Amino acid sequence: MYDSRGVGAFAGRRASAVALGAALLITGCSSSDGKGEEPEAGAGITQQPKEADPFWVNPDGNAAQQVAALEKAGKETEARQIRKIAEQPVAEWISPENPREQTRGFTEAADRAGRTALLVLYNIPHRDCGQYSQGGAADGDAYRAFVDDVAQGIGDRPATVILEPDAVLHLVDGCTPDEYHEERYDLLKGAVTKLKALKNTKVYLDAGNAGWGDPDQIFEPLRWAGVDRADGFSVNVSNFYSTEDSIAYGKKLSAKIGGKPFVIDTSRNGNGPYTGGAADERWCNPPGRALGETPTVKTADPLVDAYLWVKRPGESDGECKGGPKAGQWWPEYALKLARAGG
Repeated sequence: MYDSRGVGAFAGRRASAVALGAALLITGCSSSDGKGEEPEAGAGITQQPKEADPFWVNPDGNAAQQVAALEKAGKETEARQIRKIAEQPVAEWISPENPREQTRGFTEAADRAGRTALLVLYNIPHRDCGQYSQGGAADGDAYRAFVDDVAQGIGDRPATVILEPDAVLHLVDGCTPDEYHEERYDLLKGAVTKLKALKNTKVYLDAGNAGWGDPDQIFEPLRWAGVDRADGFSVNVSNFYSTEDSIAYGKKLSAKIGGKPFVIDTSRNGNGPYTGGAADERWCNPPGRALGETPTVKTADPLVDAYLWVKRPGESDGECKGGPKAGQWWPEYALKLARAGG
């Protein structure tokens, strides 16, 4: 049985994403010192060198907050471990509540720091086939309005968008009922077109992972969904397949869609995929995993535009293996990932 899921990273984040995006917008939090570096605040999180990693590090994310709390409690050893997560740029998953304000807040904060905001849109109707991250926009019109709001929030500021993890994959693997296919292709193509019309936005349409099946099964659906208009595609989002396997999968797929480049989610793939337990839930909060390669645009292959942390390390995949709801911060799991990550 293949593993097509692993994206459970959204539902529990809605309130915090809205609040954080609004806070950044209202307070001007994360303003730079004019040199592209963030002033120290809380855990003292700053940006990575721009030439290797141009994406924005959120100095007030969950990991940064945990670092500050651990340091205040005198737990310096644990704080140093969680800092491995807090100091890296991770994607902001935009929720459907006030998406314009969220994206504006994140992109303005990133722009002030001289960096690019990394965003994920995960709101396609009939999302996740009833699994831990089920939901999404109520209908096509609601989704189009959501994308319009995101586009207005981004404006001319730099942004890289990972578009709808698993949305195309679930059209191919039989998970999404046939009656929704035509609309989904139309919505994805429309989203790519809308976002690519922005001055400084890159778009990567999600294309599954190395463990789900064969590129022959998905390259035409990706074209129907608008990948030709996108900057490329994403692989391994919220999953654990090795970077080596992800590159091999991505290159095979790229060869079938005009040599399109791709990005890889390396957030938790340091030890590769989990092979124990029930096969249909190996993707959900698997034990013994580790942080993968840190985010960078300096990769091992010219077709790979970047290694990214799309899934936010330390947030639960869902209520399995003792985890909280999908998207909620899980301090114990975050610590295990960091310790295993070297």
